[in-house]
Amino acid sequence: MTHGVLPGQSFPLGATVCEGGVNFCVFSRNATAVELLFFDDVDAGRPARRIVFDPKVNRTFYYWHVFVPGVEAGQLYGYRVHGPFRPEAGDRFDGMKLLVDPYARAVAVGRHYDREAAVRPGDNTARAMKSVVVDPSAYDWEGDQPLCRPYSRTVIYEMHVGGFTRHPSSGVDPARRGTYAGLVEKIPYLKDLGITAVELLPVQQFDEQDVAPPLRNYWGYNPVAFFAPHSGYSTDRSPLGPVNEFRDMVKALHAAGIEVILDVVFNHTAEGDHRGPTLSFRGFENRAYYHLEPDRRRYANYTGTGNTLNANHSVVRRLIGDCLRYWVAEMHVDGFRFDLASVLARDEDGRPLNNPPILWSIESDPVLAGTKIIAEAWDAAGLYQVGSFVGHRWAEWNGPYRDDVRRFFRGEEGMVGALAARLTGSPDLFDRDGRDPNRSINFVTCHDGFTLNDLVSYNEKHNEANGEENRDGTDANYSWNCGVEGPTDDPEVEALRLRQIKNFFTTLLISQGTPMLLMGDEVRRTQHGNNNAYCQDNALSWFDWRAVERQAGLLRFVRGLIRLNLTHEAFQQDRFWIDGGNSGTTRVVWHGVRLHEPDWAPHSHSLAFTLEDGDHLHVMLNAYWEPLVFELPPLQAPLRWHRLVDTGRAAPEDFHDPDEAPPVEGGTYAVGARAVVVLMAR
Repeated sequence: MTHGVLPGQSFPLGATVCEGGVNFCVFSRNATAVELLFFDDVDAGRPARRIVFDPKVNRTFYYWHVFVPGVEAGQLYGYRVHGPFRPEAGDRFDGMKLLVDPYARAVAVGRHYDREAAVRPGDNTARAMKSVVVDPSAYDWEGDQPLCRPYSRTVIYEMHVGGFTRHPSSGVDPARRGTYAGLVEKIPYLKDLGITAVELLPVQQFDEQDVAPPLRNYWGYNPVAFFAPHSGYSTDRSPLGPVNEFRDMVKALHAAGIEVILDVVFNHTAEGDHRGPTLSFRGFENRAYYHLEPDRRRYANYTGTGNTLNANHSVVRRLIGDCLRYWVAEMHVDGFRFDLASVLARDEDGRPLNNPPILWSIESDPVLAGTKIIAEAWDAAGLYQVGSFVGHRWAEWNGPYRDDVRRFFRGEEGMVGALAARLTGSPDLFDRDGRDPNRSINFVTCHDGFTLNDLVSYNEKHNEANGEENRDGTDANYSWNCGVEGPTDDPEVEALRLRQIKNFFTTLLISQGTPMLLMGDEVRRTQHGNNNAYCQDNALSWFDWRAVERQAGLLRFVRGLIRLNLTHEAFQQDRFWIDGGNSGTTRVVWHGVRLHEPDWAPHSHSLAFTLEDGDHLHVMLNAYWEPLVFELPPLQAPLRWHRLVDTGRAAPEDFHDPDEAPPVEGGTYAVGARAVVVLMAR
């Protein structure tokens, strides 16, 4: 054992600040030697101090540990792990590579970081990311706690930390654009919009070089360190800066009443396939952290990214649980959206499990009991579990909601019955085991696919800028360009596109379930037809704040719909709307253009329904290309129908708050071509 250090302990994993120093502990079953290196500078090519673990003193079972007196928070460190390089056996140790601690709470990325240096033979120390010792207790939360808002009172805004303020038009100080601090400056906009939660695209430290140059990885779905906030989103690039700035952001959002949900990636890492770099997990214990093919040389690829994390291995399962608890207890986040969550349902051999240990562990963990846990219930290898995902607490991204609503409004036949199910919380998928309908996360657009503006402006994807000859991204967009591909000056086409956008927003925010909006859709953000902008860290993906003024009418419309969603009793229900109704449950009555005569036939393009509760709502949806006259349910005097929403009208007549809504005369209402109308009985 190196002079001046103590044996240390096998728990907890990672670098733990204790009285008088720091305990370091990592897992490796098959390593033959482990070195801990300290650095004075992130770009240093040589360590300031090197500690060699003695297997007889510094190893307990498969855990290598040492206590180093005098070390404090902010210390830069890394590991070299020696062992056999036998790909045929699944071992890929490389003692020349500096490795990031799998439990690193912060990661420093220097000016000379080079992903390829972790691929090439030889020492990569000067060009490697370096771990940082963090003391989680050294921060004043000023009484802040996660908000624990119920799904029934939640409207989610999926957004990208960098892209939200990186555009020069953001008005954010140039030094803060694209950062946690920059997002804080725009909290008044989020609060005014009315959303109650932000779902942040990945902020776990990722590798921006994990794409072919000169492009950069923008989305961040390629983690290097699961516990560490991405340093590239911090104005403060000191070793501890990203941790503190992330916490400042969370605290500020909470003060505004906005929850923070993290999009977490526990299905794969930035190390890629067998040709990829040795950054961390591969160099510690390849066989434990990854699913391998039977010949062990190659990685099972259930994610479409080159490798798959072995989530139900005992060590990986522990890492995921420790990580989630850390983000909640020490970073105060309110929930998680699990990217390709069905990967976590596969056993160590890749087979789907009926009762995946990791998923049940997450659901039943008492530290996580008050958090939102949301599954993207599919993976890239064909496992699709929307409506059948394990557990009782999990909410799910409702992919069928997205597709069916899109298909209805682009005029496809046979979609009325499917639309009715999506409007009522998708009981065909989720009404089982006492599930809350709000566990259906409804969305029309998300980061992966067209923006809402592009959904009504393009029939085909246009991903040429990604450098993959337009082969990447899905072809199943269910979009309609309203007659012209891309931008147009034709006022009729533009009017139709705006009406379609309002149709989508209205449907989303009057459906039962938890609505999710995509960043910038409320002001028609466009990616010019690119439906897979994962590598476009430029104006193509960023929020152009000039659109806030240009699209003031649409923005006002969306704000009003969000207010309606969060204040009307029908949208706060925690039980499915039903035909017939029970005490405390909203009754839904279906109609067509004639009362009580819904037209479920394949040729139908319209539907109406009445929600009977404290304040009756009557909704008419017309995806037909001509106006339709709908009969209105009779009301007992002095009640009258008042118009809240008519997407066929221009602003400001397209939306009225309930106390300002104009009355409707007569027993019918003419709904314009491709329009939605919402009435309230008052």
